[in-house]
Amino acid sequence: MTESPTLVEVAAAVICRPDGCFLLAERPHGKAYAGYWEFPGGKVEAGETARQALVREAREELGIEIADAYPWITRIYHYPHASVRLNFFRVVRWTGEPHGKESQRLAWQRVERVDVAPLLPANGPVLAALALPAVYGVTHAGDIGAAAFLARLEAALEKGLRLIQVREKALPPPALEDFSQAVIARARSYGARVVINGDTALAAAVGADGVQLTAAQLMALTQRPDFPLCGASCHNGEELARAAACGLDFAALSPVKPTSSHPGAPVLGWTRFTELLRHYPLPVYALGGLAAEDLPTAWAQGAHGIAMLRGAW
Repeated sequence: MTESPTLVEVAAAVICRPDGCFLLAERPHGKAYAGYWEFPGGKVEAGETARQALVREAREELGIEIADAYPWITRIYHYPHASVRLNFFRVVRWTGEPHGKESQRLAWQRVERVDVAPLLPANGPVLAALALPAVYGVTHAGDIGAAAFLARLEAALEKGLRLIQVREKALPPPALEDFSQAVIARARSYGARVVINGDTALAAAVGADGVQLTAAQLMALTQRPDFPLCGASCHNGEELARAAACGLDFAALSPVKPTSSHPGAPVLGWTRFTELLRHYPLPVYALGGLAAEDLPTAWAQGAHGIAMLRGAW
């Protein structure tokens, strides 16, 4: 996350409808990369914050007034003509109907099928991050038994859960493999993805979508594991920086609040959580003592979503 003194600060709006569609805009003639598609936004002017620039650009370019916008990821990209720091915000509520006030074309898109082209090169990782759901469920069959947990898993999948981490430290290897296969079989029927905690060999053996590295594994990593989806458990800035440097897809940052699994352990709190995510490029799940009602707070602090051990089920 090396910064350059010549970085151009840009605010970018990921405008999301309740149906899951998001808005892309075509760059108008006369601008660099004219005809390319991007998330709408523009340069942060002197004396502005990124959020203030976001509101102004949405008004000037799209004719809308932003009501609710959450800070999200920050990506640095080096174009031939400029190096930019893209401060992305997820915009979830606005007034007015977006329209191209600079005669630019607009298109509502879905992450699983983007049908406008060409896209600005910087947008690939952003689309991948958008594909991650807001809630990340962590298994706890060791507490309630495999059969009872699988029933709860089925109910959670019915309600829309789409990302699951198998984390069962107490299960012996044969039982863990059987349990992992059972979770994956149920998840597949709903289009949900499953990662395995800390065991790349098991993840490969059961056909999981990826792995969730422990902090120790992350800090010893020399190259990204060969899976479509790879996250890491982080607790401080050094670990977050390592996850970004290794090109992982996401991180889980914990503990935000006190947890029953680690009573008395030091917690980050929301203030420190927010500080650690400033200018961070990867989507981050807040983890530790959280419930579903904490999701809006997590969004407001820059999290992609929340990860829950018990609350997800």
